[in-house]
Order: sequence, then structure tokens, then C-alpha cells
Amino acid sequence: MLLDHINSPEDLRKLTYHQLDILSGEIRKFIIEKTSLTGGHLASNLGVVELSIALFRTLNMPKDKIIWDVGHQSYTHKILSGRKDEFENLRKMGGISGFPKRNESPFDAFDTGHSSTSISAGLGMAQGRDIKGEDYTVVSVIGDGALTGGMAYEALNNASHIKKNFIIILNDNNMSISRNVGGISNYLNGLRTDEGYNRLKRDVESGLRAIPKVGDIIADKVKQTKNSLKQMVIPGMFFEDMGLTYLGPVDGHDIRALERALKDAKKLDHAVIIHVLTKKGKGYAPAEKEPWRFHGVEPFDIKTGKSLAVKKGKSYTQVFSDTLIELAKEDKSIVAVTAAMPDGTGLSEFAKKYPDRFFDVGIAEEHAVTNAAGMAAAGLKPVVAVYSSFLQRGFDQIVHDVCLQNLPVVFAVDRAGLVGSDGETHQGIFDISYLSQIPNMKVLAPKNDTELKLMLKYAFNDGGPVAIRYPRGTAYTGLEEYKDEIETGHSEIIKDGEEIAFFALGSMVSTAEHICSKLELEGYNPSLVNARFAKPIDKDMLDQLSKNHKIIVTLEENVQRGGMGQACCSYLHNRHPEVKLINISLPDAYIEHGDVSALREMLKIDSDSIIMKLKEEGVFELISKRN
Repeated sequence: MLLDHINSPEDLRKLTYHQLDILSGEIRKFIIEKTSLTGGHLASNLGVVELSIALFRTLNMPKDKIIWDVGHQSYTHKILSGRKDEFENLRKMGGISGFPKRNESPFDAFDTGHSSTSISAGLGMAQGRDIKGEDYTVVSVIGDGALTGGMAYEALNNASHIKKNFIIILNDNNMSISRNVGGISNYLNGLRTDEGYNRLKRDVESGLRAIPKVGDIIADKVKQTKNSLKQMVIPGMFFEDMGLTYLGPVDGHDIRALERALKDAKKLDHAVIIHVLTKKGKGYAPAEKEPWRFHGVEPFDIKTGKSLAVKKGKSYTQVFSDTLIELAKEDKSIVAVTAAMPDGTGLSEFAKKYPDRFFDVGIAEEHAVTNAAGMAAAGLKPVVAVYSSFLQRGFDQIVHDVCLQNLPVVFAVDRAGLVGSDGETHQGIFDISYLSQIPNMKVLAPKNDTELKLMLKYAFNDGGPVAIRYPRGTAYTGLEEYKDEIETGHSEIIKDGEEIAFFALGSMVSTAEHICSKLELEGYNPSLVNARFAKPIDKDMLDQLSKNHKIIVTLEENVQRGGMGQACCSYLHNRHPEVKLINISLPDAYIEHGDVSALREMLKIDSDSIIMKLKEEGVFELISKRN
């Protein structure tokens, strides 16, 4: 296999175009095989194989820099930069990440994981290069979907001012190859990147403007006419009008054409955008047919494309979806908003059922939040369904546009807590901290599937902003007998014991339940309280527990700083200093990728580790066993 001999860009440059076509097929086969075992991002990676090869052959890597927007299309990049032998442990703890990581390889120029960032980062890197007087090429690759994010346009606006080379590649995988690919497009691209042509254009314009009285008028008329003609034959006038040179469209699976466009782009002394047309999922029939289903995959059967993951029951996402549809049937004012994640957030079925009440705003979380605020101000009851790590992007809008006005927007915060294999950029471990500090916001987390339903019903009737956070994966179905209606700031007693109480939130309630069972076997009689609210905390319950408990243990799947545990600690310190509080939470750090169970053990928030921590804290020396 050719792939066995490819470990660096130099190895690529020795191959003929025929061999490169063979290599492209081998890389696709490699990615399909490895991803079928480990899971990962498949369709997006299959679409950029030739583009990655062309970049590595044309650029001087790793001196030159490639910044992949989001980064979930970087597998070929990793393979070509000498990491193919590490794909056995892709996205596993201690293995390589599914995203670019600067600490993983000098070929990874910038850590990415969220969308619409690559142009801003690339422009900053190019500006740093120019200020330091260095000489290297910077390429930002961004997808057509990421261009729905406003940050990308802010960056494009600024990129027009750069006076040296900066290349932006628009990876457009939502279109078939247009007629502009071919002779006329190639001719125009070559003409417009020719230095003689550009010098002549500048000289003609300056000469016209030098004519007394009428020079400026003539020059402006000529430019206006030229732009009108250009609009008819060049499809990138939107970018041209922003001050960027547009090249393309280019067939994203033709390495020769890609290399020609890249070489042309490198000649220019300003920002240039290359429009590349690719097919998402290329080379794997199931992914070509349903690219959205093969965006992020669990281990799957290559022959059929079917997932090998064993379904254990409804996920929290599915519970949210089903409940929302039920509530919307009775309440016509309920509407749903998502930021390009209708499948991931469970809104696809709602969209089919109530298309006029469903809004996908694209990758634009900031807009999603303020858009929902506007709907709420107009008398609707919007729910914004979003992953925890993506909601961070709309923080200012939550503060200013929702909470300041105390508007009834519900935030369904999916993927809260540890999410596993996607790693640092996707762990939902900050939402309690950043949401709890905002006035008027209430933050809840369900212990099981039934409680999520109750919380959604409560949220739509509350009349103010409410966030409900719930984890990825199968919904817990234990403790079903405990299902009191939700009251603002009220927790729920699961087990009434003495001396030591566990005050647990959301996913950690089941963990606390296991801890209590183990301690009971050792002769202790612990209490268990389902906190329900991260904000406001149940101060009355803390007062009650302080009467007959020496120790209160708070448990949450969120970083310690700004979490529920700190709020409880502050209250108890002021009101009940005699009570010892132990805060079980995640460290104030970014958490690497890996299996969630393995991460919980590593971070010591599993039941056995927590019991060990309590022993180390001397807890059991302070409390008594039952008689």
C-alpha cells in the first residue's frame, strides 16, 4: 500500500497524480476502518482527503500553518503528518484527539473544536507573522455551514485590510460541482492572479485618476462597469466586494486543480478565498447517502453502516424530544430554536410535527439566544436546545437580552457534564458556573427521565428564564417513585438518615444513591437529597440538614469554581459553621478526551473514589454506625 510509505509531506511530493488518486482511496479506507472501531467524525473527513493532500504537497509544512475550522475534518491531516499508527487509540484516553491539538504535533497550528473560528485565528496568526517579519503561509479552512456563524463575517471584514498573503479555503460540501469549474474559470483565475495583470490594473487606474477634473469620475465608471461584468462571470463577488480575491469554484477532489489554485493564491499580497467544492462522505456509500447521520458516529458495521452501540433505553435527548412534542400539542405558544443541531438536540421530530414553530438558525448560537428573546417578548414560549459547550458562545446574549428583561426563554442544555471522546472543547462542565452567576436565571438538573419531564413542564410555566441541564446518553430510570412536582428552589428528600447527608445534583444523584447503598452495608445511615436546583439552592433544606448532620457532601458534574457546591459552602459557612462540607465536583481544568466511565474514575467522582475521599477526609471517624 502507498499509505504505508507516507509519513511526511516529502513522501507525498514523490508521487504521481495517478498514485495520489490511489492514495486518496487508501486513506478513505483507512479512515472508515479506524472510525468503525473507535467512533468519530466520518463524513466530514472523507470529504477533504484530496484537499488535505494538495495542502501538504503545496505548502511547506509545518513551517506553513493550516487552521481547520472546528477541526473534525483533520484526520487526513493527522495521517499525513506521521500519526497514522496512533489511530488505534483515536479519541481514547491517552490517545490522539479527534481535533487538532498544538501539544500533539507541530503540524497542528491551532487548537479547534468549535465552529466559525478559523478565519479569526488565521488572520491573527498572519498578523503576528507580519509584525515579527517572518515568512510563512497561513491557510484557514472553513466550511459552508460555519459561514452561518457571525464571527466568520467579522473576520472576513477584517481580513480585507491585511497587506500580505492570507489564504482562506471555503470547503463547500453542500453543492454539486458547478459549471464554473473548467476552462473559463481557470482562465479568469490565472489572469487575476498574474502579477503583470494586477500591476497593469493599478497603473491604468492611477493614470485615469491623474486626468484633471474628470479623472476620478472616469476611473469610478470604469470600475463600476468592470464589477458589473465580473458579477456575471465570477460567482464570488460577495467576497470581492469585501476586499478579498475570489478563486473558484474548484473541484475539491481534483488534486491537480487544487494545487494550481493554491499556487495562484500564494502569489497574492492580500487575503484570498478559494472556493472548493467537496462531497461529504465521499467514498463510502452510506455516508454519501446520509452525510448527516455519519457526521459523528459510534463504532459501526462497515458493510451496513449500522451502529454497533447497544441501545440501553431512551436517551435524555429523546425524553426531551418526546416531552416537548407533548407540551407543544397543548400549548400553541411553545416554539423551538436550534443552532444547526436539530438531530443532536432531538428537535427533528418537533420540526416534522410543528414546522411553523421550529427555527434552525444555523451555526449562530448568539443569534439563537437573542432570536428566542425576541419571540419571548412577543408572547411566545421559546426553548433553545443546545449543547452545553456551545451555549457558552451566547453568554452575553443570555445576560443582556434574556435575563436582564426576565424573559421566559427555556434553555434545554444537552451534553451537560462529561461527554467523553470529543474532549476539552466539548465537555459540558462549565454551564452551572456561567449560568448561575446571572440574575433571574434558574438552573435545574434532573435525576432521571421522569424528572426531566417534570422540569420541562415547570420551565414553560415559570415565566422567566430557566436552564435545564442533562447529560449525554441513556436516561437514568431509577428512583421513579420520587416524582414530586417541581417548586422553585425546592429539593427532594430521597432518603432520610443522620449524621452524613449527600446533597446531589442531576447525574450525581444516582452516584450518591450507590454510595448510600455501600455505606449502609457498612452500618451507616446516610441521608440523600436530590438538589434539583443548582440555582437557587434550597437554603431551607440545608438548614434542616444542619440540625442532625455533622457532614454534608455536595455532588455535581461541573467544575468546582462557581458550582452548586461553592454556593452551599458559602451559605453553610455563614449560617452553620459547625457543619463540615465536602464538595465533590470536577477540577477547575480542561478535561481530556476518553470514555466517560474512565474519566469519572480518573477524576475521582465515581462512587468508590468518593468513598475513598471521605475516608481520607476522616469522615467516618466523625460519625457513628447504627446500633
